Amino acid sequence: MDTLSIKVNALEANESFLRSAVGAYASRMNPTLETVSDIKTAVSEAVTNAIVHGYACDPKGIITVNCEIDDGLLTIEVQDAGRGIPDVEEAMRDFFTTKANEERSGLGFTIMKSFMDKLEVYSEPGEGTLVKMEKKLYA
Repeated sequence: MDTLSIKVNALEANESFLRSAVGAYASRMNPTLETVSDIKTAVSEAVTNAIVHGYACDPKGIITVNCEIDDGLLTIEVQDAGRGIPDVEEAMRDFFTTKANEERSGLGFTIMKSFMDKLEVYSEPGEGTLVKMEKKLYA
C-alpha cells in the first residue's frame, strides 16, 4: 500500500496544484490517459466544492487530500472543516446549487460520480465534509 497526504489552504490556486499532484501520484501506476484525466477532473470538482461551498472562499480554511493505492485501487479523500452540507442527498442531485447567482452548474457531484468508480459523501452542518472517491487503475 502506498499513501499521499497533502494539506493546503482553501485558495483557488491550490485547486490546480491538488489536481496535478493527485494526477501525478496516480500516473505512477501507468493508467490510461483517460483514467488520469477522469481522476484529475473529479479531484478538481471536490476541491472546488470545498473552497467555494465549504469555506465560502475563505483562504484560512484547510483542505486535506489523502490518497492511497492498494492493489491497483486508488482511494482519494478530500476533506474540509467548513460549513458542511445540511442535506447530502439533495446536494448530490443534478443541477442542485446553493450558488445559482454565481453561475454554478450544480453538477460537481454528478461529475465526480460519473468519472470515478465509487463516490461517498459524509457531511455535518458546521463540521465540514468528507468526499471519498475510488478508481481502479489499470496497468
